Amino acid sequence: MAKPGYGKRTAPDQHPRAPHDFALLPTRERYVAGFVDHLPEGAAMSVKQLAKQLPLYGQQAISTALTALSVAGHLRRVRCSVGEGDETRWVFRTFWSRTARDNEWWNTYLATEKATQTVSSTPDTPAPTTPPPPPPWVPAEEPSPPAPQGPGAEQAPDRPAVPHQRTPSQGPGGGTAPTVPPAPNTAPAMPRTSEAGPSPAYLALARLGRDDHRLALSAADCTALEPQAAQWLARGVTIDYLTSALTAGLPAQVDSPVGLLRRRLTDKLPPWLPTENAEPATSAPPRRLLMECADCGRPGPPEALPDGLCHPCRTTRSPADESLPDSAEIADVKAHMANLRDLLKPV
Repeated sequence: MAKPGYGKRTAPDQHPRAPHDFALLPTRERYVAGFVDHLPEGAAMSVKQLAKQLPLYGQQAISTALTALSVAGHLRRVRCSVGEGDETRWVFRTFWSRTARDNEWWNTYLATEKATQTVSSTPDTPAPTTPPPPPPWVPAEEPSPPAPQGPGAEQAPDRPAVPHQRTPSQGPGGGTAPTVPPAPNTAPAMPRTSEAGPSPAYLALARLGRDDHRLALSAADCTALEPQAAQWLARGVTIDYLTSALTAGLPAQVDSPVGLLRRRLTDKLPPWLPTENAEPATSAPPRRLLMECADCGRPGPPEALPDGLCHPCRTTRSPADESLPDSAEIADVKAHMANLRDLLKPV
């Protein structure tokens, strides 16, 4: 079958297959239902694709049969949005049930999260890119030994040359080497760490003196005030906000820049604010399935499409006994038409 075109999705809790399945349906609907029931999961179930596979009936007959199967409670056609943002697209699926279901069962099932996940899932999985492991009877491939080195390597190719390990107590000549004590003034080797650059809070404090000479700070002053400035940045404020808060309304002469900044960092500590890049957590709207009319394809909620048909299509599919007029109505129509003909005759 072809790829996505109202791909088949099997409804849960069905009865096992039996010879008398679809026995109450007409011949054409029973033929189409038996074929659809044996289709694999995810197979295309559009009218055009089914007409290619069923040579006895054309597209119009297949469409009518599917509509009858929807009224009988065997299938429902739905659509659901997949993706997020600008990548949203609609997928179309056909839920099939070998066991006939009523409208309440279909409405309850299509409103569940399981039905939404079934529509969004794709049955086809790509083949793994890694090669499969070799069978157990294939011997494992051993790495080749290293190429021999030295003039005497060609005489003994089968024995790998393993050098004798020198023990710490042996010297080059086989004797015992004296143990060298560590130097008393030698400092232990420190682990090598990656030197991180100055923090944004430190840089903001260091730039205050360049912007205004009254707030010139030393390196020790910047290090002492860095934790307080880091608290400001952790509360979501920017570097410009921190700088303007520390430099606004300065006196004409500042005797102790570090004392003034420490007091302002303490007294003007802002309330907690989320960072600019942290967007408020908004829960995505729940995805809901939209059922399609089995006759005209008009979408709508499952409650508005009983038997899988919209109101106009359901009105046109009224029972035959209600659509045929009785003999009294036929006689009245004939009498009315005869009266109209008499009125149209020239005098």
